[in-house]
Amino acid sequence: MPMNFPRACKWLIIWFLSGITFMTPFASSILAPAIGRFIEDLGNDDLTVGTLPVSIYLLGYAVGPLFLAPLSEMYGRRPVLDAANLFFCAWLIGCALAPSIASLAIFRALTGVGGSGCLAIGAGVIADMFPVAERGVAISIWMVGPLIGPTLAPIAGAYIAQGFGWRWWSWITLIAATPMALIIAVFNQETNPRVLIDRRVARLRAELDRPDLRSVCDDPPSPAGAPKPTSAQVLLRALSRPLKLLFRSPILFSVSLYCAFSYGVLYLLFSTIPLVFTATYGFSVGNTGLVYIPLGLGYLIGMALFITLSDRTVVHMTKANGGVYEPEMRLPDCIYFAAVLPVTFFWYGWTAEFKTHWAAPVIGLLPFGIAILGIWQPIQAYAIDAYPLDAASPMAAFTVFRSVVAAFLPIAGPPMYDALGIGWGNSVLGFIAVALIPVPALIYRYGGRIRKWQELEL
Repeated sequence: MPMNFPRACKWLIIWFLSGITFMTPFASSILAPAIGRFIEDLGNDDLTVGTLPVSIYLLGYAVGPLFLAPLSEMYGRRPVLDAANLFFCAWLIGCALAPSIASLAIFRALTGVGGSGCLAIGAGVIADMFPVAERGVAISIWMVGPLIGPTLAPIAGAYIAQGFGWRWWSWITLIAATPMALIIAVFNQETNPRVLIDRRVARLRAELDRPDLRSVCDDPPSPAGAPKPTSAQVLLRALSRPLKLLFRSPILFSVSLYCAFSYGVLYLLFSTIPLVFTATYGFSVGNTGLVYIPLGLGYLIGMALFITLSDRTVVHMTKANGGVYEPEMRLPDCIYFAAVLPVTFFWYGWTAEFKTHWAAPVIGLLPFGIAILGIWQPIQAYAIDAYPLDAASPMAAFTVFRSVVAAFLPIAGPPMYDALGIGWGNSVLGFIAVALIPVPALIYRYGGRIRKWQELEL
């Protein structure tokens, strides 16, 4: 079983998964620095329309997990992940050849659907292979991609657009992603224990001629006289599971809302940084990409802190609780990072508003990088630990919510900044971040009681 895989095998799978989980978020923001170039090349001068191909990729991220995560629970992680990776690579070709903004937006959305596979399924893979005390490090490695990828991508995208043309973002991403997808297809292993047990039972039924054999993972028998659920009904129930979790669980809804806000403003920053630093500070397209470096440094600092603290905190609190582990023990460290998140909005916004030296707003992005990783990692570890048997489904719900917000919030960015200015526009976001600080503290205090009170029928 996956929990008994050799350690080397487990970490090899995690590194393969992390590689493709870096590339698909990388593709989400690599186009951002080239907005001005592709709207001119494709015959459109509306900046709001121009941001659509960048942000609509995240709508694909929202749609994909609704299907991919439940399918991975039914048919296995490996075939669903391989199909998603193939879909991702195929539509990168369409993006490179897109003749209009409308077609580019459609192809980017489809690319996002395929790219969401590693995000939707990765949590399930980690829950399949690692016990609670070891998940923190695995989650940290896996989740570097969704944060570092979108931050490094604009740096690369700026120089690619300047040196080769904006269409080359797609070809270069395809060249990098295809070998990773092929390596995963060849060397990855199935980790879903339910699927592995079902396969073993099916083999024993055939070998022993015992059609009555059942596995512990089978649904309980239907009452006498009740019709057995059809395959379509079973599939529909599986596909509805992520949305049931999102809208019936106040805990998952609350933490998803918080992460959706932080993810949305991350992409809002991605789409507005080029405008601020080219118009206000006269940066070239290539040099504007370097502004994203403090975000990446912040992620590395946040990741180092999470790796150092997370599993250690869990082990310590479990011992103090008489050896009984509760998923809420993942959240104490998150509370401190939540207090850091608003800092960037006021620092970056007002230093840019008053046109101080360019280094001031650039450095102001560092606290955001630290805080967002320190918020995301504990919350995602919490979701995996709270729903370990169906870990892909809560992560799908989580991904859907944050991706929808991140898809549309950047579109609202230019009108907001036009009306309020960069200072007050960012201050509005900062005040929202301040209002959301209590969320992890409240879940830490009351989450266990709410989970016991509300057992969801999935």
